[in-house]
Amino acid sequence: MALGRARTTTAGAVVVLLAALASACNGSAESGTTSPSPSGGSATTAAGGQTASPALDPAHAVDPPGPRTGAIAPADIVANGSKPLPKATVDRIRRLEGVQDVEQISLVSIPIENRALSVAAVDPATYRNWVTAAGSAQTAEVWDRVAGGEVALRPALEERAPLDAEDFLALGSTADAPKVHVGAYAQQSWLVDAVVNETWIPDLDMTEGNALLIRTGGTAPETLRKPITRILRGTDASVQMTDVVARKGLDPGVVQTAVVVGTIADAVGTFRYSVLGGGRIAPDPAWVAAHIVTEPVPILGNVTCNRLMIPQLRAALEDVVAQGLADKIHPGEYAGCYYPRFIAGSTTLSNHAFGLALDLNVPGNQRGTAGEIDRGVVAIFKRWGFTWGGDWRYTDPMHFEMNRLVEPR
Repeated sequence: MALGRARTTTAGAVVVLLAALASACNGSAESGTTSPSPSGGSATTAAGGQTASPALDPAHAVDPPGPRTGAIAPADIVANGSKPLPKATVDRIRRLEGVQDVEQISLVSIPIENRALSVAAVDPATYRNWVTAAGSAQTAEVWDRVAGGEVALRPALEERAPLDAEDFLALGSTADAPKVHVGAYAQQSWLVDAVVNETWIPDLDMTEGNALLIRTGGTAPETLRKPITRILRGTDASVQMTDVVARKGLDPGVVQTAVVVGTIADAVGTFRYSVLGGGRIAPDPAWVAAHIVTEPVPILGNVTCNRLMIPQLRAALEDVVAQGLADKIHPGEYAGCYYPRFIAGSTTLSNHAFGLALDLNVPGNQRGTAGEIDRGVVAIFKRWGFTWGGDWRYTDPMHFEMNRLVEPR
């Protein structure tokens, strides 16, 4: 069972509060203990029911949500796009016969160690009723911590999230990426990996209100798909049935939209794609034409990558040659750059899908190892704006990905 931890400061010291585990299914959801949900999900936080976050980051603290009210049920339909959804449009959907309730959120993709995490900025008082596990909705401490400026992550990310020694998560891959403290691991709504409160919207350069969670109650969701799609015409938002998400991961009949933010946003922009079989995706041909090119670079020859990465990749490899390290990169062991597919066994996009990552010297640099790649080569790539997978929590030493734009001079 995962533990969420919180740290608060007292006379300059860092105090760690560990959550108590509840073994009985009828444990109090208000006590800060683990609360198993009917669907098998759980939420874990620090004990005591008080958010420590104002002491950590007062700029991102809002009022605690207070006692939970209303029905708990996940969305039946999710709509999202790259633009804010106008209030008049949201109100029209809310008034549709058969629509029980609507929750507007802000949803972006943030690449973190080759995973594009879906991060939502929400009102913790109302969003909590839309998660997929009742235990998460009922655990007050989770939403107190989100209100306090911390982030709540899906439990599946507990072992994968690259936290620092004080349980802060960098929302991006650069040294100056915004950092947020992880306050809880709790089940989220469909298509959401992590939630923060709405004070984070400007810090993360999010598009405010670009997504909707829609609950239909006793009405069959599929009957509302066309009316909702008509109302959203002109907004670029797509409409997705969550029953398909539950069965298949992502609805293969829907154009997905990933609004990528952070230092590589200029190289990706809004990424639209359709889901194919076998973990493959089909990016919008217009996006491919605008962003993906095949050009020659030193040592490797022709590579197919993101247009904005090519100049600094070429410069890095020219630097490798100038430093006498060309023989340390083996062209026959290069595994490519642009791969339009999900990370194996998931529906998570990687930087390879954006053409912003490459794998070098594959046989001797497998995941989970220190890797054999020359550290002088690594240092050169870092100077030219690349992150090295060998520095990650679960190492991937063959992997280099662009984390900032560097203009060769």
